Amino acid sequence: MTKLTDTQAVILSAAAQRDSYNVLPLPGSLRGGAATKVVETMIAKGFIEEVDADIRNGELVWCETGDGHGTTLVATDAGLAAIGIEPEGTSTAPASAPDTRAEQQAAPTTRTPREGTKQAALIAMLRAPGGATIAEIVAATGWQPHTVRGAVAGALKKKLGLEVASEKIDGRGRVYSLPPA
Repeated sequence: MTKLTDTQAVILSAAAQRDSYNVLPLPGSLRGGAATKVVETMIAKGFIEEVDADIRNGELVWCETGDGHGTTLVATDAGLAAIGIEPEGTSTAPASAPDTRAEQQAAPTTRTPREGTKQAALIAMLRAPGGATIAEIVAATGWQPHTVRGAVAGALKKKLGLEVASEKIDGRGRVYSLPPA
């Protein structure tokens, strides 16, 4: 089962009790920047999604689009499954939403860094024969060692979906590498 924070579990449980799986209103204790952060995290994890709000029928609005329309938040099938609820064949979003979710899930493996960035230099160093050590990457990028480790674990592994290999080599230390492109 997916690990949820208490706040995420409360939000999804409340949404599951509503006919349209609408996430709004959020718990009263969740306001401002904290609400935005929780919602953005849940959208990124695929637990909820933004859909057009039906303002005429009194649907609560999460965000105004600037053209007189607004969006609301609804729990996705993945969000309901995270709290152990199987949706009853009801779609929580327009017909195009499943394709959007599929694209979002595939996005980490299709992202590519811009040319000339430090991240691109990091990838080039790791793809070079022999890979690179933390010290070599620090010298090339000017980053701190903890930033290099964070970039490898976060940006390369999690966001880009790259398979970073690591091995200890005598006289050199821990060497990180990527398979050639």
